[in-house]
Formats: sequence, structure tokens, C-alpha cells
Amino acid sequence: MKTFTPKPNDLSHEWYVIDATDVVLGRLATTAATLLRGKNKPTFAPHADGGNNVIIINADKIALTGNKLGKNLYQHSGFPGGLRADSYGELLEKNPERMIRAAVKGMLPKNRLAKVQLNRLRIYRGDQHPHASQNPAVYEIAQVSQQAK
Repeated sequence: MKTFTPKPNDLSHEWYVIDATDVVLGRLATTAATLLRGKNKPTFAPHADGGNNVIIINADKIALTGNKLGKNLYQHSGFPGGLRADSYGELLEKNPERMIRAAVKGMLPKNRLAKVQLNRLRIYRGDQHPHASQNPAVYEIAQVSQQAK
């Protein structure tokens, strides 16, 4: 049996929308990373960009388990003294998009292809998004947070 190598004509980029209401952050990030890489397709190849476009809505209604509200997300500007630490509790109120993007970025491979795949991720706070003309398919995450039940 020969190894399948996808050609540029074999690669397609579908659109998916994920509702993040009461979904645990890690479960959402793994699902989004799988879709961004294109691992749900039979034509998956780790070196080819066959990923999908992913839209995450209701980012402000995401669930965090355990004691993660006090955990910090660090960012450095590159300048001396430029370390910035924001707690997940603050980020959930002010900028939940940054928290989700950091979680998804950590689950993508550490190579040049990851930047291209991460650019296909779009995150919105509310349930409205401007990508309705692409007719995104709804991707349902069946298991929601136990605390939300």
C-alpha cells in the first residue's frame, strides 16, 4: 500500500462554527485544534495545510474547572520588565478571546504551519458572527461542563 500524499487540488477548507456555552476550555481547545489541522478528514497529512476555518461563538460563556480562575496567563513583550500576568478570572471578563486563542495555540504543532492554521481561528464573544455567507456547519461538542448542569 502506498502512502497517500495530498495534492493542492485535494485540499479544501470548510467552515465550522462551535458554540462555547458551558464547554470546558481544554475540550474546546482540543476540538478546535483538531479541526484547524484537518485531522477530521481522510486526506490528512501532517505536512500539508488541509485545515478548516473555525468560528467560536459565545466565548464569554466558557467554563473553567477546578481552581483555574486564579491561574495566570503570561505574556512577554520582549523588552526588559515586559512580563505581563493576567488571571483567568480577569480574562474571562475582559478578554476571553485571548484565553481561548492561547489554549488552542498550545495544542497546535510548533512549526510554520501552526501560524497559518491559527489565522483560520475566529473567536467572538456573542452569538453573532460576520461569516454567515460562508455557510458554516455547526460542530456540536456533546459533553458540557459538569458544573453547568
